[in-house]
Amino acid sequence: MTDPTTTDADVPRPLQNARDRAGGRGRLLGAVFGDLRAVDGALYAAVAATPTPTLDRTLRHLSHAADHSKISFAIATALALGGKRPRKAALVGVGAIAVASASANLLGKRLVRRARPDREAARVTVDRHVKMPTSASFPSGHTASAVAFATAVGVVLPPAAVPLGALASAVGYSRVHTGVHYPGDVAAGAVLGIASAAAALAAAAATPSARTQALLTAARSWPRIGIGGALRR
Repeated sequence: MTDPTTTDADVPRPLQNARDRAGGRGRLLGAVFGDLRAVDGALYAAVAATPTPTLDRTLRHLSHAADHSKISFAIATALALGGKRPRKAALVGVGAIAVASASANLLGKRLVRRARPDREAARVTVDRHVKMPTSASFPSGHTASAVAFATAVGVVLPPAAVPLGALASAVGYSRVHTGVHYPGDVAAGAVLGIASAAAALAAAAATPSARTQALLTAARSWPRIGIGGALRR
């Protein structure tokens, strides 16, 4: 009686198993992202198909006014004319816009490169149209900057949080309403805006104020003054 032989097929292949598992996870992620894109497209189509003649012109003007963060900069200018706290809120808000804009336009859009929606195929009414940007669709830079400004200013100046948050939400929705972004682009822009505001607030907290810097400078000079005084005595 001969001993059973071992063939290559019987030998465990951990590398192959790992590849199979990785391939399975990749297919699952692909399926999930496919479903999310389908939902995103369906939401975009639903907004496009819903007649809202009263809102169309207002949201078109709002979307246009938010180009290059013009609304946020105007608010920051008004805040800068106020007291110390409003001025700080304006400064941090503008810093948050800078972080959000750079992150969205220099990183997000170049990495993802999602094509803009087909506004004509979705039959978005002409009354809603703003100029279709040539940049990638993901994420929404308008939303990222508006949310970053609203979040940063709202933290420093709490009474401004609700109105600025509502304005940022309206700006984000206007980008879908005018047909230049999918809802997913706007959602990603909002997340990026919150993260950008957090970065700007952290940077502001890490930077000591002028008064604190003066106290630190005086504190550093105390030992030298004390030694000098002792020597003179």
